[in-house]
Amino acid sequence: MVVIALGAVGITAGILTNANQGPHAIAPVRAEGTTNQSFYFVMTDRFNDGDPSNNDGGLGSDPQVSGYDNTNSAFYQGGDLKGIEDKLDYIQGLGVNAIWVAPPFTNKAVQPEDSSAGYHGYWITDFTSIDPHLGGNDAMTDLITAAHDRGLKVYFDIITNHTADVIGYQGGDRLPYVSTDEAPYKDSDGNVFSPSDVAGSDGFPTLSADTSFPYTPVLADGEESAKSPEWLNDVTMYHNRGNSTFTGEDALFGDFVGLDDLFTEDPRVVQGMTDIYTTWIKDFDVDGFRIDTMRHVNDEFWQSFGPDVLQAAKDAGKDDFFMFGEVFDTSRAKTSHFTTTADQQAVLDFPFQDAARNFASRGGSAEDLAAFYADDDWYTDADSSAYELPTFLGNHDMGRFGGFLQADNANASQEELLQQFQLANSLMYLTRGNPITYYGDEQGLTGDGGDRAARQVMFGTTIPEYTDDVLIGSTATLAEPVFDTEQPLYQQISALNALRNDHPTLATGAQITRYSDGNVFAFSRFNRDERREYVVVLNSSAEEHEATIPTWGGTFSLIYGDTATEVTAGDDNSIQITVPSYGAVVFRADAALPGTDAPQVQLTTAAAPADDQGRLEVTADVTAENYAEVSFWRQAVAEDGTAGEWTYIGTDDNAPYRVFDDVSDLAPGTSVTYQAVASDGKGHDSTSETLEAEVPAPSVTLVSPAPGELLGEAPVVAATVLPAREGTEVTIQRRVQGGDWEDVGTDNTAPVYSVTDDLTTAEAGKDVEYRALATQAGVTSESAIFAGKSGAMAQPDEVALPGTVNSVMGCGEDWAPWCDEAQMTFDEESATWSITVDLPAGDYEFKIALNRTWDENYGDGGVKDGPNIPLSLTKDSTVTFTYDNATHLVTVTGAG
Repeated sequence: MVVIALGAVGITAGILTNANQGPHAIAPVRAEGTTNQSFYFVMTDRFNDGDPSNNDGGLGSDPQVSGYDNTNSAFYQGGDLKGIEDKLDYIQGLGVNAIWVAPPFTNKAVQPEDSSAGYHGYWITDFTSIDPHLGGNDAMTDLITAAHDRGLKVYFDIITNHTADVIGYQGGDRLPYVSTDEAPYKDSDGNVFSPSDVAGSDGFPTLSADTSFPYTPVLADGEESAKSPEWLNDVTMYHNRGNSTFTGEDALFGDFVGLDDLFTEDPRVVQGMTDIYTTWIKDFDVDGFRIDTMRHVNDEFWQSFGPDVLQAAKDAGKDDFFMFGEVFDTSRAKTSHFTTTADQQAVLDFPFQDAARNFASRGGSAEDLAAFYADDDWYTDADSSAYELPTFLGNHDMGRFGGFLQADNANASQEELLQQFQLANSLMYLTRGNPITYYGDEQGLTGDGGDRAARQVMFGTTIPEYTDDVLIGSTATLAEPVFDTEQPLYQQISALNALRNDHPTLATGAQITRYSDGNVFAFSRFNRDERREYVVVLNSSAEEHEATIPTWGGTFSLIYGDTATEVTAGDDNSIQITVPSYGAVVFRADAALPGTDAPQVQLTTAAAPADDQGRLEVTADVTAENYAEVSFWRQAVAEDGTAGEWTYIGTDDNAPYRVFDDVSDLAPGTSVTYQAVASDGKGHDSTSETLEAEVPAPSVTLVSPAPGELLGEAPVVAATVLPAREGTEVTIQRRVQGGDWEDVGTDNTAPVYSVTDDLTTAEAGKDVEYRALATQAGVTSESAIFAGKSGAMAQPDEVALPGTVNSVMGCGEDWAPWCDEAQMTFDEESATWSITVDLPAGDYEFKIALNRTWDENYGDGGVKDGPNIPLSLTKDSTVTFTYDNATHLVTVTGAG
């Protein structure tokens, strides 16, 4: 048989099978530019100030206008694109081949509600220009030109989910989220519609600011043309439902802490965003995109945006253009959804970050690390795989790896922390994926947490929260610039990148787990063309370890690390290797593997995994002398009962041999046939017998209310369905005290299906049970049963109003939930808590805290542990604060 190399991203199964060849061997996905990148991620404002004249962005000296205040970590510090250009020698010395810059577009300089500036780049107002704080368009042109002259690519961090906070609502800004069940979307004529039913289609309706949304969106005077391009100033281009709590449907439709959430189901938004970013490719020669908040945008957007942007890049001569998205989750089922169903090239590998921290910082087991890599198969499909995932140890949101090391190892010496950091770097650079060094990690930066605490200034600062950081591998402080090319972490990263460049198999070769026991993890890397085996062994222990590592035989020479310089496999093809404490060693076989007979393959199972009923886990057993890869194929029965064409679904190059086939586009109950072709990569192939399976029924899960809680008079009962196919209906049923099941209501609006029950006549204390029935294409699934009790919802013992109002109230200090004067009074008739306070004119912030502690507190939008709630008084006022424990929302009256 002929082995077809899948050498370019975006080749579809239809192209591969257009000759109706039937199942055949196809090489695993490896494409130039998508599996051999090494990134340096720069938060531009914090890296280096190359041009102090642009520090205030041309907006003047007032920090509340310009956003520039280099004494405040929440404001611009002065770093710019010229600063990056000036440090290209430093960056190139690390051996990376790509620079990822934080969003460079013009931002809203200050959002007073957040007491912060847009230094980070995620509050965009003008998507068509580079922020003047960073030097403007000319500075970006200069940087890209200079980088390209050195062979360095430049990637933009981009946002499609939201813009800066410009839109307000009649009745107030940053209001709580209103669900689509409480107030569905309506077209301009008042007809109800569900965004999921019309997303990206020609049938998307015309919207009206006056009739379509639960809140009426408004623009303040002077803000009517605040955004560019002009279409972004049309308020009907946004979801307009209030602040997200990042759960259920509001994870898609809600405002991200006030940021204006784009109506990405609207084809006008899809086309507008596509036009914005393809223009940057054509006009500025950008090499790729990192995409922010990908999980908060609907699949239909990505299924259009991704292919269209890649095609525009190809038309511009950039065949290796690469995009990867941020999906902040450690579940493989959830992160891989975006590379399979949503049709994207790659996502940031948050699961790797978690696994790397556990292994290198917490002394986690090698067995857990092996299990982590076995689940790479979730990403295998026809045009992408785990080999494309950008890997990282820490970032600008969650915090730095150095900070994690200090938190996890409070009693460790500086030398031990350095060794553990180097172990983590070795793990990231020697395993599959595209490694990312977060700016400053090469200097051992640490930090006290995420967000601003992990966005330190590298060019010298007076900010105490930065200058008191204890760096790893260095005695320097951030009071002075830290660009030391002799720093041991800088030197190690440079050496690892050089090793990958000299031995590309370590960047793109198949990764095959060989050994996992205690603290020692070993794997092979193998290039199917070169056919030389590399063996990598890592040790997360403070003690030296010896291990017996299976291989395909031969003599191996040391190319990285500190151990014996040569080892030869015994009769059982294993080698004995001693690994230093917190060490990593790499060996390369002296000779290529000989040819073999065709591997033999047998399909064993095709069943839905527990995590995703929209997939079928298809597994195969393989017998082979050495390297083998398995190409999986599927044939579905058409609607008329005839067998459809064979569809290629992916190639796996390591055991366990399997794919997680995305069958969410097939109706439940559809018959499918699978076949596998095993190859040694050199044209020696064999084909399995076929295996029959059936597309599974969807899973349905009740997500509210919480089990065991008192339900109140009108509980909202909500369910999610996976996969949420078109036409899904969910019926909520209820029974009381073990009686008959009764229908409460039916909902067909994805992504969360909910109804509101009426328990006003239910006797308090009765057992109430709910279940959800999901129906797709005539197939019905049933959820687990939820059990609660009728009766008023339980109230806390005490409720306080902590905030900057406390000192005015007589507490003696602000933010004091324990203060007697801050305690609210409960009203049994309304089941709410309230307090009335005389406040002088001014700006305040407050929250709600239960039972005199911060253990349970609620902020803006009723979000647990949420942001502070702002209050501005233009005159002295008698203000009443009323808190509803059912919704965790606060109503403020009397504010002047």
